[in-house]
Amino acid sequence: MGRIVVHLHGAPREKAMRNLVDMYMQRIQPRGIRLEIHPDKMNPTAYGERLLQLKGSLMLLDEGGESMDSVAFSRQIEAWTLATSDMHLAVGPAEGWPDMMGLNNLPRLSLSNMTFPHELASVMLVEQVYRATELLRGSGYHKA
Repeated sequence: MGRIVVHLHGAPREKAMRNLVDMYMQRIQPRGIRLEIHPDKMNPTAYGERLLQLKGSLMLLDEGGESMDSVAFSRQIEAWTLATSDMHLAVGPAEGWPDMMGLNNLPRLSLSNMTFPHELASVMLVEQVYRATELLRGSGYHKA
């Protein structure tokens, strides 16, 4: 079974954002989803190079990426957990993704057409992963 790993470029500095990331990660860690926080002092190119060395598939969070609603995202989460390789979801640095070979052709996922600070995008991503797992469990968390 594939695991899902969420990658962040630095821990959220805002206490409220950090608390939200921690809260959702505590909820989804028992479901086999991991969080890796890469040092924010790492320059964006080095972060990109580190991500390219991961085993499995990599999807970058980017406002220009593919959009999907929460139900479709939950089906994607289910497919990733049933796959044989790991799926890595990466929130980029505050400056955005560096223009470098290897990253340019990777699949991208958008949380919204709007632009958000990367710390808020981190919270939104882990909440959506949590929401997806709740949808798959059939809980009442998703109210749509």
